[in-house]
Amino acid sequence: MLIGPYTGIDLCTLVLIAILFVVAESISTAVLTGVKAGISPSSAVSLAAVVLVGPVGAAVVGFSSCFVIRRQSLVKRAFNGAQFALAAYAAGHVYLLLGGTVGEPARGDFPAIVLPYVAAVLAHSLVNSALVGVLMWTLGAVRPPSGGRFHWQPLMAVELTSMGYQMLGLAIAAVWGGVGLVAPLLVLLPLFIARWTFAQQLDETRAHEATLATLCQAVETKDYYTRGHCMRVAEGAAMIARELGMPAERVQKIRYAGMLHDIGKLGVPTKVLQKTGKLTEDEYAAIKLHPTRGYEIVREISFLDEALAGIRHHHERLDGRGYPMGLVGMEIPESARIISVADVFDCLTSTRSYRKAWSVEDAIVELRACAGTQFDPRMVEALVRAVAREGWETPDIAEPPGGCYGSAAAEEVTRARGPKEEEPVVSDTSAERPAASGTPSPRPEGAAEEIAADEAGASADTGASAEAVTGGRDR
Repeated sequence: MLIGPYTGIDLCTLVLIAILFVVAESISTAVLTGVKAGISPSSAVSLAAVVLVGPVGAAVVGFSSCFVIRRQSLVKRAFNGAQFALAAYAAGHVYLLLGGTVGEPARGDFPAIVLPYVAAVLAHSLVNSALVGVLMWTLGAVRPPSGGRFHWQPLMAVELTSMGYQMLGLAIAAVWGGVGLVAPLLVLLPLFIARWTFAQQLDETRAHEATLATLCQAVETKDYYTRGHCMRVAEGAAMIARELGMPAERVQKIRYAGMLHDIGKLGVPTKVLQKTGKLTEDEYAAIKLHPTRGYEIVREISFLDEALAGIRHHHERLDGRGYPMGLVGMEIPESARIISVADVFDCLTSTRSYRKAWSVEDAIVELRACAGTQFDPRMVEALVRAVAREGWETPDIAEPPGGCYGSAAAEEVTRARGPKEEEPVVSDTSAERPAASGTPSPRPEGAAEEIAADEAGASADTGASAEAVTGGRDR
């Protein structure tokens, strides 16, 4: 900006565009949940400045971002101003390099002006994204966890939406000569209305998330040792869905199913869920009803959509021995097959009052052993690939007041049950596998089937604890 030159730039036009840019930049729009990024109509104004006042004038307009009407620190204002100035300056030179002309476009300038303008849009987006990316990387905000990957798709969606705004800059420049300052208002007014709509939708989505999180907490207050289980199952289910290439909207619905898969336990008496002794036939039957009860509790929530099937059928098995309907194979909804794998995987890798968590490697071996009979092999392998790339954080559950872990708890449960009975082994594998560090050895075969909320098919008189029957305890 110091170098110039400013010859040929209409001062009135420059000032008006700069004021408009500040106003537009003061109103940002978040377009995706879970992404701390947004767009604003200012990008269209910035590209209109490239056409109307050239590279130097566009840089001045971009730098006016320092005066944005928002609460920001001085450092952030300085960075944003420099960022927009550099992006606009680079876009302006690309525009001139490809034959674009500075000033109000005339009818004869079309369609020749379109190509240089599109190139300017691409240059503006590239420089802007590079500067923000370097900043966020320096701050450590976009570094994936060890062995993981950064999910760039949401940010790419934000950037593509911003480029859509920028294309409107040519329309602003084209009508500027005829109506002056009214031109951007005519073009951007629909965008401000769209921004309001976006904001309403985002607020509604956040309200949905808060409601579901509250329901998860309500379920987990009934059983201390499954605290955080619902959210981890939701994350595991989302990992599987993304690995299968599902669109973002469907991934979100399956995530909802993971959050609410055990909501039916609200209808199960707490004394049954926390019982350490043998279950009666009536208690066992009550627990087996929790998928259906969960479906009945949330079926009127319209935005859950496909998640309802996942909640209702996540205890079905491919071999037809599951519940509540005994569906076989591909009769089981895809969302339910995903939740089933994520549910058992989290149970296996979580510490319980009577045992330490299994290692991720041993849990994967168990899931693969039960693939084809209990789990969909496609879902199992999708989880394996996702975990290998992104990792899996096992929960660190603190000991509750008066509680105990490990052998002491196991002995206490054993005394409550009386003599140990013969336990059914229903896993397809019979070879003994090495125990993970900190886990009992030899480890029980068919554990995944026992853990997955009565997947062992045990009857009420087998001595199964309530935690075993509801997906929390293998025996």
